Amino acid sequence: MTEIKLYNTAVRDKVAFQPIDPEHVKMYVCGPTVYDRAHIGNARPVIVFDVLYRLLRHVYPRVTYVRNFTDVDDRINETAQKRKAAGAEGTLEELIRERSDETISWYHEDMDALGALRPDQEPRATDYIDEMKAMIEQLARDGFAYAREGHVLFRVRKYKEYGALSGRSVDDMIAGARVEVAPYKEDPMDFVLWKPSDDDLPGWDGPVVDGVSVGRGRPGWHIECSAMARALLGDGFDIHGGGNDLQFPHHENEIAQSKCAGHGFANVWMHNEMLQVEGKKMSKSLGNFFTVRDLLDQGVPGEVIRFVFLSTHYRKPMDWTEKKRVEAEATLRKWREIAQNASPVVAPDPAVIAALADDLNTPLAIAELHRIANSGDAELLVSSARPLALLLRDFEAQFWPEVDGLSEEIIEETIELRQRAKAMRDFEKADAIRDGLAAAGVKLKDTVEGVDWERDHDFDPSKLEGLL
Repeated sequence: MTEIKLYNTAVRDKVAFQPIDPEHVKMYVCGPTVYDRAHIGNARPVIVFDVLYRLLRHVYPRVTYVRNFTDVDDRINETAQKRKAAGAEGTLEELIRERSDETISWYHEDMDALGALRPDQEPRATDYIDEMKAMIEQLARDGFAYAREGHVLFRVRKYKEYGALSGRSVDDMIAGARVEVAPYKEDPMDFVLWKPSDDDLPGWDGPVVDGVSVGRGRPGWHIECSAMARALLGDGFDIHGGGNDLQFPHHENEIAQSKCAGHGFANVWMHNEMLQVEGKKMSKSLGNFFTVRDLLDQGVPGEVIRFVFLSTHYRKPMDWTEKKRVEAEATLRKWREIAQNASPVVAPDPAVIAALADDLNTPLAIAELHRIANSGDAELLVSSARPLALLLRDFEAQFWPEVDGLSEEIIEETIELRQRAKAMRDFEKADAIRDGLAAAGVKLKDTVEGVDWERDHDFDPSKLEGLL
């Protein structure tokens, strides 16, 4: 069996992956807050953990991958409130659900276009309110949580290992982080498990603390993932992933509340680094903020976006540049020409799998794909690209729209017309047809058996019009 090594943030080292149950590997990744389109940075953890998911499925007989949707959020509430004020029909909760449904569908469309497999489970926070309340009540019974002014808060200092994931003491965190100082907190570092909702906000009956309901409200962000992970993966599971911006406070808080509620939680913690654009932090104020859909609508193939992301190791900062996009597209067009009509009928090259098994070394895996492409082995290239979800047939239309069906028929009929012209010794017409196909990005090769053809990197089906 292939040995997989992963960098575990919790121990700050790359270690051999040893699943709790080799017959069933379990992974949880923090998903999006569904209030708008996914920006380009949101796509990085999706692609990183998609590659890990594919690798785990290659090695182990069963893998369960859970990625949540956070659909309880002030930004979602704000959008729904604006719609209601504008006269939209339905309750606020119904409008929030409608907005969440809309953005989840966008998310699926955009991540599908990047070749990402959908997780086995995609829980929505609002479907697990009861599980969250039960965990909060358990924490309160054991003295790890308390109720104040309609809020329930977690006592951070009561969990002695708090800060182990991020490597900072509680006092250091207070000095270096923006923490909310509120009159209902016993300690500035205590974080919210439940908060009150007024009539203009969505809410549910609150948990019971010290025999009394804390009142109508909604869960805090951190308790959501703890409750959903436990409900779907059990008390202990193998891998928890997300961006390194979630390491503190989100993941630190998840660990604290889960372990204090008696759950084993995750063995391995993995975090991807952040993304920049042309060497600068992405922000709307700098004018370099864009979504995945923006790129797709501009004609950038999803496979190109994926290739650019995979060209940088997931634990290193990634810089999206126009130069990288152009180079990635040129590489993929070249590889697709080599792999044209080839099928993944052989096993992936062991060197590619070895690279991925070494803490998802995707740059090395891509270097191995370059080596295979240079050898000209089309079937091995296609098979070896599959673990990275490259050279998939689903991506082909992103490069050559309408390549099947009508376009192929026109090419074949045009070649037949050229052959008839040559048979009648009308070489001027034959050359004109050849030149017209070349202008459309179709290269011809005369052989003793007939004529072979292939698409060039600049294939344009619209230029086939008028050749017949």
